[in-house]
Amino acid sequence: MYKILVADDHPLFRDAIVNIIGIKYPGSTTYETEDVESTLAFVKDNDEIDLILLDLNMPGMSNLSGLLDLRNQCPTTPVVIVSAEQEKQKILQTLSYGAVGFIAKSSSKDVIGDALDSIFQGNVYLPSDIMRSQNDSTVTRNEFQASPENISLLTRRELIVLQHLTKGEANKQIAFNLHISETTVKSHVSSILKKLGASNRVKVVLGCSDIDFNQYLKR
Repeated sequence: MYKILVADDHPLFRDAIVNIIGIKYPGSTTYETEDVESTLAFVKDNDEIDLILLDLNMPGMSNLSGLLDLRNQCPTTPVVIVSAEQEKQKILQTLSYGAVGFIAKSSSKDVIGDALDSIFQGNVYLPSDIMRSQNDSTVTRNEFQASPENISLLTRRELIVLQHLTKGEANKQIAFNLHISETTVKSHVSSILKKLGASNRVKVVLGCSDIDFNQYLKR
């Protein structure tokens, strides 16, 4: 199952999230950190994390710099903000900084569980009230579009990994399906991001969902 890091300075909230994960995804492994410094140190030594749940207001965040530091250190690991923040502009800004979603701390257990499901399927998650406020669909519309020229730069194995990515599969699942190691999958994902010119995994998932992989794999 999944390996999930819960980064939050409130022990009671960490316990609540860990409990939700344990019920939703039995057999998953959870880790806990309480500030940005310990979070960065943890991901540096543990590169097999499937998802990071990050509090916006824990020590060391300094506005959104902590999120940027985390995205720079582990660009292929999805980061979801879990916060009591209510300012819509700041919530939306976390997406532009590389987060793949925002879960309000006031959400019910069921909502949090559904949000995690959606994120593991490769979707970007935002609270429903913010989604409704974006009449032009700028939140859900993916601005990244992979060009045929860049797709042609991918090796056959990278194309196959990309095909699995667009299905919302996590690194561990891709590794299992392709009979390769997670480290190899991560290497392929990093190469895919670089060749396609995408800043994060979510942009690739959303921007490549309509690709005719059979066309490229026939070459």
